[in-house]
Amino acid sequence: MPKITAAKTIVTCPGRNFVTLKIETSDGVTGVGDATLNGRELSVKSYLDDHVIPCLIGRDAHRIEDIWQYLYKGAYWRRGPVTMTSIAAVDMALWDIKGKLAGLPVYQLLGGANRSGVMVYGHANGETIDDTITRAGEYLAAGYRAVRLQTGVPGMTGTYGVSKDKFFYEPADADLPTETVWSSERYLPVVPELFAAAREALGWDIHLLHDVHHRLKPIEAARLGKDLEPYRPFWIEDPTPAENQDAFRLIRQHTTTPLAVGEIFNSIWDCKALIENQLIDYIRATVTHAGGITHLRRIAALADLYGVRTGCHGATDLSPVSMAAALHVDLSIPNFGVQEYMRHTAETDAVFPHAYAFADGQLHPGDAPGLGVDIDEAAAAKFPYRRAFLPVARLQDGTMHDW
Repeated sequence: MPKITAAKTIVTCPGRNFVTLKIETSDGVTGVGDATLNGRELSVKSYLDDHVIPCLIGRDAHRIEDIWQYLYKGAYWRRGPVTMTSIAAVDMALWDIKGKLAGLPVYQLLGGANRSGVMVYGHANGETIDDTITRAGEYLAAGYRAVRLQTGVPGMTGTYGVSKDKFFYEPADADLPTETVWSSERYLPVVPELFAAAREALGWDIHLLHDVHHRLKPIEAARLGKDLEPYRPFWIEDPTPAENQDAFRLIRQHTTTPLAVGEIFNSIWDCKALIENQLIDYIRATVTHAGGITHLRRIAALADLYGVRTGCHGATDLSPVSMAAALHVDLSIPNFGVQEYMRHTAETDAVFPHAYAFADGQLHPGDAPGLGVDIDEAAAAKFPYRRAFLPVARLQDGTMHDW
């Protein structure tokens, strides 16, 4: 019985901040989990260091489900991003250890592969529609089968998803939150123009996606979905804030454009009604923020009952540890849809050596035992923590708005 003998958190900033939990067992095997919560990283480190790690020492590392339930039910104050990100980090690390002890990649422990690889989508962004189309064409030439399109809106600065660096996009950009200005009225006419141009330039053999990023009122989102229908988008993501889940019922009544939501969800309870009422087509809960491999599989199983597929968040606010864990789940579940894939910087890849690889529009987690990813602590130490906040958004009259 491998007992947990030690655990520690490692904070590093190779271009952006990551928090990693490393667990060690009595037989010398280690496992890693991603504990990154973008813009609130040190809150998770404190939760792990002060409230979780002391409770892990001496426990049987094989008892993954029991430890998950212990950390969830034992906290009493359940759910929330800090708690669930902490639980996720423990869960990932324990699955990593179990795979190494078994000599198998984690997806084999989850029932084996359902497909040859995991279709991913890249991010094409530009200041203008032409810029975005050019970037999307580059992804198509590189073998991608799916691309997210984001473009600047005339008359607005700081449009979500558009950055000066077309290869890497990092929204957490300042020591204190940057304030941006938003106008739905300016935005709504531009996206259909973008998709019309994309279909004309790129054809119909590529999936096109778009992220609204919680910016619209339900009826505005319904109008956007209806306007995009002729261009057959793969989905529109986060069309409106999901706290009011009935809002998706209104959107659904007006458009057949597929709807995706869930990157900020923390548990199955956040998406239960959306899934059971078939108000969404893709659930985007992340392995890091929704309780780890154990809980993400539970969400996927519920979604499968209602014909909802997965499309897990995979931006660079999550480390390669999270990407590896997500890929093992993606490969093993029957209702996988697509996986977001934002490539990390060379510095990040050096800190987190990994076995997953891209080919022909797909990622595969590799066949190394466990998750197939690790953290180079010496390399991590070269990049100390640097405080960075996500932006905030205001309407043109100064009213706070959803970013």
